[in-house]
Amino acid sequence: MTQARGPGALAGFKVVDLTRVLGGPLCTQILGDHGADVIKVEPPQGDETRTWGPPSRDGETAYYTGINRNKRSIGLDLATDGGREVLLRLLEGADLLIENFKIGTMKRWGLDYAEVLQARFPGLIYCRISGFGADGPFGSMPGYDGVAQALSGLMSVNGTPDSGPTRVGVAVVDQATGMNAAIAILAAVYERAHSGRGQFIETTLYDTGVALIHPQIANWFMTDKAPKITGNSHPNVAPYDRYETSTAPVFLAALNNGQFRRLCDKLGRPELAEDPAFATNADRVTNRTALDQHLVPLFAAADGSTLFQDLLRYGVPAASINDVPTMLSHPHTRHREMVIDTDDYKGFGIPAKLERTPGSIRRLPPRFSADGREILSEVGYSNEEIERLRDAGVLIEVRREA
Repeated sequence: MTQARGPGALAGFKVVDLTRVLGGPLCTQILGDHGADVIKVEPPQGDETRTWGPPSRDGETAYYTGINRNKRSIGLDLATDGGREVLLRLLEGADLLIENFKIGTMKRWGLDYAEVLQARFPGLIYCRISGFGADGPFGSMPGYDGVAQALSGLMSVNGTPDSGPTRVGVAVVDQATGMNAAIAILAAVYERAHSGRGQFIETTLYDTGVALIHPQIANWFMTDKAPKITGNSHPNVAPYDRYETSTAPVFLAALNNGQFRRLCDKLGRPELAEDPAFATNADRVTNRTALDQHLVPLFAAADGSTLFQDLLRYGVPAASINDVPTMLSHPHTRHREMVIDTDDYKGFGIPAKLERTPGSIRRLPPRFSADGREILSEVGYSNEEIERLRDAGVLIEVRREA
């Protein structure tokens, strides 16, 4: 693990985390990375991503360990009266409760925010992550990332004309939903500092998927022309595309006139920048096919492994198309501390760098209910009471089979 360089900006912020899978756990990992005390309350079967493998090592899957560091775990059966009593005890002094159960579950358990928790814990921030929200035509329906990508329209603008609509290869909607939740939580924390009151927050996969479709939605509102799949190219700027070279493909993003002029100069064709057909971005977008007739052979004759670096140094955004192992071993990835690679833990680093109160990785992803007794002791349960909770099937210390 990285050496903790301080408690983090969210030290003292207590999170009771009832989420599982991806969006919620990513949100709480972000909070935990920046110092929050995250108590991961798991059902008797555990977070289902504990079984989402291979790959797995020492009984834990890569999927689970990748998004559950800086947390403590307790297994509770919230379907029991005793489990719900323990949860209410955990909420005393908590700043945030976050959950992504099927909508209606908390109400059925007598833990509805508006009816129960708001009055009992007026300073509590309650965050719900769901697929579609509680109402509307899709209200309360189950949702996962791929479903949200398809229904929100995101999939319709991803892919190539040959492939047709294609799922984005990473769970971008799930992850962006978790990030939106983190932003909303911190906004509510800021507001609570003035009002003294908590509030209900909701982020949904569907809403996030819709909000990710930029600039295609803005283009539609302005033109009434349905967005089309453009592959690697950009609907609003050019040249912005993948180009094949004699060695390896290069991705180019020359987004303004200065960058385009430098590109043409570096490729040995400065006169292209003076051609009226390519003088402005609007011209280049309109005449994209003609422009590529010039650029494609110029790139094809070049060594892509060195060209992209030459272009970058010359002020033209360009890149090699790295695979994951290449990216992880790259000196810049290491320089930015975006790889944590120790005997105890391997994972990505913390992307948001705070100068005075940096985040750090203080805890390994927890084993199921590994911290249950410690957590219960902290909220006042005696050893005898903890044993009774275990015997009653409230505290779960061995994960049940689903």
